[in-house]
Amino acid sequence: MGRFIQLVMGPAGVGKSTFCKIIQEHCRLCHRTIHVGNLDPAAENFQYESSFDIKDLINLDEVMNDLGYGPNGGLVYCMEYLLQNIEWLHDELNNYVDDDYIIIDCPGQIELYSHLPIMHTLVNQLVSWGFQVVSVYLLDALFILDPSKFISGCMLSLSCMLQLEIPHINVITKCDIADKDHLNAILDSEGSWVVNAMDNQSSNKFKKLTQAISSVVDDYMIVSFVMLDVSEEDSIEDVLARIDQAIQYGEDIEPKEPVDFDIADDHNN
Repeated sequence: MGRFIQLVMGPAGVGKSTFCKIIQEHCRLCHRTIHVGNLDPAAENFQYESSFDIKDLINLDEVMNDLGYGPNGGLVYCMEYLLQNIEWLHDELNNYVDDDYIIIDCPGQIELYSHLPIMHTLVNQLVSWGFQVVSVYLLDALFILDPSKFISGCMLSLSCMLQLEIPHINVITKCDIADKDHLNAILDSEGSWVVNAMDNQSSNKFKKLTQAISSVVDDYMIVSFVMLDVSEEDSIEDVLARIDQAIQYGEDIEPKEPVDFDIADDHNN
């Protein structure tokens, strides 16, 4: 028994809201209850059915207008305000009981996961409340196809994983509109592909840095990816199963007794 949370993260425009919607719809078809909440103060239109929304606590537009902050400064202020008023989130999450599964749509600003302790503090708070938490980091398939963006994506994901210190899954989105064979070839070759591609693009002084980063990815296998094609139910199920395994969801559920078809036939006769 327990309560489970997915923290859905990634750069702006990578498809976090779409991911939440797809998982919510898939679980509904499977007769599995799942709740989705929004903690992105900049999000305006949801594609999913939201159970709670940070804008009920604080509004980014009002912060920018009242305090004169820009979008990034205003968002950081909103998240700090959330931590100062964390009882609001506690009350929202207390509406759910054991074995409830919650997906939280998080903001995409990288500073929240790198040099600022905001998301790290939030994760620690969730864990202290008894939740099992997993971070799901999304990357656009187009990032993978570009060697320099692929390196940046790996570093962003790695920064998030090290800062949050919880189970972590990397998901490549928009695979339904990308060349999946090309993506598979890149992911199979990993660092060697990046080194060869960057050798043709970058100056000599960056080659050793590229080789060192690629070596870390290859040698320690600390950054790996699973592809998501939203047009295929099997792909959605595979991604969700990997996330469930990382968070240990379903391990305490008692298996159902198998149906004895001979007895069932006797009853029908």
